[in-house]
Amino acid sequence: MGSLPPTSLDFSSIDHNSLKNGGASHHQHHQEISRENLLNLFTSQQDLLNHFFKHLDLSQTLDFSRILLSTAGTVFFTGVGKSAFVANKVSQTLVSLSFRSSFLSPLDALHGDIGALSPRDVLVFFSKSGATEELLRLVPCARAKGAFLVSLTSVSGNPLAAVCDMNVHLPLQRELCPFNLAPVTSTAIQMVFGDTIAVALMAARNLSKEEYASNHPAGRIGKSLIFKVRDVMKKQEELPVCKEGDLIMDQLVELTSKGCGCLLVVDEHHRLIGTFTDGDLRRTLKASGEAIFKLSVGEMCNRKPRTIGPETMAVEAMKKMESPPSPVQFLPVVNDDNTLIGIVTLHGLVSAGL
Repeated sequence: MGSLPPTSLDFSSIDHNSLKNGGASHHQHHQEISRENLLNLFTSQQDLLNHFFKHLDLSQTLDFSRILLSTAGTVFFTGVGKSAFVANKVSQTLVSLSFRSSFLSPLDALHGDIGALSPRDVLVFFSKSGATEELLRLVPCARAKGAFLVSLTSVSGNPLAAVCDMNVHLPLQRELCPFNLAPVTSTAIQMVFGDTIAVALMAARNLSKEEYASNHPAGRIGKSLIFKVRDVMKKQEELPVCKEGDLIMDQLVELTSKGCGCLLVVDEHHRLIGTFTDGDLRRTLKASGEAIFKLSVGEMCNRKPRTIGPETMAVEAMKKMESPPSPVQFLPVVNDDNTLIGIVTLHGLVSAGL
């Protein structure tokens, strides 16, 4: 790899005596982080990542991707220390994309968990140095199980690469750490590599949005792609329903008790005629005064309200509520013949996590 380029930051002001004494003078000599130094750090990290992208062997990467894509069994990932966190995260990403994958702890593997491996599986080792003792001890045991072994390493000529079936070299110029010790660039490279491969596999499998969402039912992503209006609407006894001939004053309890902020006006066949909101009530009272006691809901309702169907995606209902000319707080839900079957409210959509 040759000589290591120095970091662009100036560490000459660090109190090394304080470091030797376990940081005893930390409160006496507080170190500041300047805007310039912080910018230099990010610029240096960008340069180090660009070195990785520039020197990555695409042929090795393609072969690795194809091995994972064609695997009949499970893709296991393993690593030690910070690399273990990366291995676990990449495995979880693949699982979320409907691939069979799992993290295998090298320590637990040597105490029984290696029983999960079979000749149909691939075991991927994440290791910067390729010399981690725990991983080297795992290799012969995993080979005895018949699994295909792949090492992802950053040091050339390492012992782990020599004993695996395949190696992908992840080019690393140096760590951003001023001592070139803390794995703050090597782990970033591992994560970028693993997640990019995951997206390549996702594209190769033609994973749809709906399939992806089905793996994330509790998250906002999943809810926005799975939930339909019928899943989040109020219905039956929850609906604030009245007839057009009902007097406004007789329907105040219905207007205020269902938590929808409106009345849904229907005919004898339960088809929607219009809506009457609490805002309509205030405007009618201001304009009519005592005459409001004689007015029917049908005389003052909005006969052209925005409506929505039950099979529409719930996220589209929110967009429709917020659309011009002015936002609304609810949408009556009707079927093809305009029969009222429910109501979806903005509060209900937000409560559902949308």
